[in-house]
Amino acid sequence: MSNQKGQLNSQEEAGRFLLKKEKPQVYEKILKYDEKIKNKESIAIIQFQYDYTCNFVCEHCCIKRFQGRKDGRVFTINDVKELSRQADEMGLAHLVITGGEPLVFPDFDELVNAIDPQKFYITSDTNGWLLDEKRAEHLKSIGVDKIQLSIDSLSADEHDQFRRKAKSHEKALRAVDAALNAGLKIIIQTVVTKQRVRSQEFIEFLKFFNDKGVGVFVSYAKPVGAWEGNFSSLVDRADMDYMRELEKKHNVFTHLTPSYGVELGCIAVKRMVSITKYGDVMPCPYIHTSLGNFFEEPLKDIIDRGLNIKQFGQYCDTCWIAEDRNFIDKYIAKRIYGKPIPVPYSEVFTKEDFITPDQRQLYKP
Repeated sequence: MSNQKGQLNSQEEAGRFLLKKEKPQVYEKILKYDEKIKNKESIAIIQFQYDYTCNFVCEHCCIKRFQGRKDGRVFTINDVKELSRQADEMGLAHLVITGGEPLVFPDFDELVNAIDPQKFYITSDTNGWLLDEKRAEHLKSIGVDKIQLSIDSLSADEHDQFRRKAKSHEKALRAVDAALNAGLKIIIQTVVTKQRVRSQEFIEFLKFFNDKGVGVFVSYAKPVGAWEGNFSSLVDRADMDYMRELEKKHNVFTHLTPSYGVELGCIAVKRMVSITKYGDVMPCPYIHTSLGNFFEEPLKDIIDRGLNIKQFGQYCDTCWIAEDRNFIDKYIAKRIYGKPIPVPYSEVFTKEDFITPDQRQLYKP
C-alpha cells in the first residue's frame, strides 16, 4: 500500500500536478494520505449537506426524510469556518457541497469562502439547471474546483421523468458544455440499478460522456430516502464484478474504485463522512445513523468513534448499503426504518460491532 508515483493513475498524476500549482496547501495534505492510512486515520472527503432546499423532486432522493425538518440548530457561516478549521487541522483536504441543490443557495459564495478554497479541494453537486457558462466561470473564479453533475440517462424523457422536471436533461447537457468551456473540472454522477447496470443504454451513456472527455461516477441504487424498501433495484456481487470490468474499458468509477494507490473498499468513515445541515455526522450519505454531532463535540472525536465500529474501521470489499443484504436487513431495515433520522449510533450498533483502534484495518491487507 503506497502513494508512490508509480502507483497513481494518469488522471491522479495530472490532478496532483495542478494542485501543486494552484492549491499547494491542499497538495501538501494529500501527500500525507499514505501516512495517515498507515496510522489508521481517516482521509475522509466531507460530504456537506449544507441545506436541503432543492428545485427538483427526484424519484430516488436520498435526503427526502431530512427535508421539511425545522427543529434543531443549523449551520451558520461561522459554523462552516469552524468546520473548515477542524477538518484542516485533521489533515482533510476535500469537501463536497451538496444539499438539496447547492446552486439555489443564496449564500453559496459566502459558503465557499468560509470553507476556504486555499485549504480545500471543493466540489459542488448540482442537477445542472442553473449552470450556464456565466455561472460556471464564476464558480471557478471563487475557488470551486469540480462539478459533480447528476444525469441518469441519455434519453431526455427517461431522465426528465426520473428527475420529475421537464427539460432537466436539456439543461444538464448544457451544463456539461458550460463547465468544459469554463475550464471547470466536471464528472457525471449517475445512479445505476440492477435493471440498468448491464444495459446497452448504460454502455452508450459511458461512451457519450467519455467522448467529451468527461468521466462517469456510478452511484449504486440504495434502499433509503425516497427508495426506502426498494430492494429490487439493488445490485449484487456479480454486477459489481461486471462494473469492475467496465472500468478497464471506460472512464467510469465507483466509490469502491482504488485511488491514491490504495484499495480502501467501502469508504464509509475512512474516506467519506456526511455532515447534515443539523450537524450530525453520518458514515456516508446513505447510512442514516449519527456518529455524533459537530455542534456538541470535535469532528476528530466523532470520526474516531466511527472508525471504532468494525464495519467502517476494517476493510470491506463491498458497499454495505448497496449490496450487502445482511447489513441492510439487520442494521437499516430493522434499526433505522420508521425512526426519525439520523438514528443515534447507539441504537444501530451494539457492543459486538465495536473494535479497538489497534484492530482497525483501513485498506486491503
